[in-house]
Amino acid sequence: MGEFIIKMPDVGEGVAEAELVEWHVKTGDSVREDMVIAAVMTDKATVEIPSPVDGTVIWLAGDIGDRIAVKAPLVRIETAEGAGEAQPMPISQAPSAEVAKAEIPRPAPATPVTAAPAAAAAPAEKPLAAPSVRLFARESGVDLRQVQGTGPAGRILREDVEQFLVQGAAPALLRGGSAKKTATEEIKLTGLRRRIAEKMVLSTSRIPHITYVEEVDMTALEELRATMNGDRREGHPKLTVLPFLMRALVKAIAGQPEVNATFDDDAGIITRHSAVHIGIATQTPAGLTVPVVRHAEARGIWDCAAEMVRLAEAARSGTATRDELSGSTITISSLGALGGIVSTPVINHPEVAIIGVNKIATRPVWDGTQFVPRKMMNLSSSFDHRIIDGWDAATFVQRIRTLLETPALIFIEG
Repeated sequence: MGEFIIKMPDVGEGVAEAELVEWHVKTGDSVREDMVIAAVMTDKATVEIPSPVDGTVIWLAGDIGDRIAVKAPLVRIETAEGAGEAQPMPISQAPSAEVAKAEIPRPAPATPVTAAPAAAAAPAEKPLAAPSVRLFARESGVDLRQVQGTGPAGRILREDVEQFLVQGAAPALLRGGSAKKTATEEIKLTGLRRRIAEKMVLSTSRIPHITYVEEVDMTALEELRATMNGDRREGHPKLTVLPFLMRALVKAIAGQPEVNATFDDDAGIITRHSAVHIGIATQTPAGLTVPVVRHAEARGIWDCAAEMVRLAEAARSGTATRDELSGSTITISSLGALGGIVSTPVINHPEVAIIGVNKIATRPVWDGTQFVPRKMMNLSSSFDHRIIDGWDAATFVQRIRTLLETPALIFIEG
């Protein structure tokens, strides 16, 4: 008998540690080669760690939510062969999707001298599913052990859980009167939810926000948008307000480049960017992510719309890469139909500005002689007050307002 040690692999981007977000095994479980034993997270990518050997788990490094240093022992496996060790290998070239698989070295095969031992009985494995699917199932009250997976190797997909719910397997509703409820539940903050919390604390604790709200008459733009959608060519996505706002941002930034910047407050350095990389805050089953439409200054309306749709789908399906989820220079936050009247968006550190979009509503507006119905929308925008003065913030938003209220200006070059 021997002992094989799997170490935490280098998950790329020069990080020194990764967070444990899921164990697929427990001490005493039998494992087979290539069986997924754990999932770890860094930034917004979750990486599955497979076993390179057959054997029995005799030690695990920590609990869900713990952070393990790169090259530190992660799992110890008792094997029929001699002792060995899986040296951590970088996986920065692997797909940076919500779930990628680490490249773990395999031990060299032993020279056969006796008949191979009988295969161990297959262990009772934890259902195979991505962290976002597990979260969805947990929130829906579904036991994944009861769900039949249709993905590769029996992986349970979100669609499988939804089908399970449709078929009436959801918990039955309580009948009769209501009973007193005294139970409590403690939920450890892990994975993407923990990253979001850390990001919000960093932003609000280090950036003095100033929020400026202005109403915009969207009537003309909505008429133009309806016309363009009606005449759009095959293959073009349906236009929302956001591509027009993206192009308006590009034009407004040309006159106020200080808004399209990042601030390293530790070094005291402001970096102004000529490229306009617009982050689009996107809600996913796992939490909030910010895919980035790069070089919006070089894209037209239809190109902005197509790229935004592509990135949103990638973020929601968990296939967005690290590059697609980082590098923004300014961010748009929109809650769509749930946008409310006013919001106070939190700046995406280390950026210095974020533009918040509220819902469009028909309201009576005085035109000088009478009240007329107009489609109105508020912009709620926050700025880093260390870098952007109130006057400059108001000037920037007023420029965006002018462009949106007179949408022909968006298409005029220069």
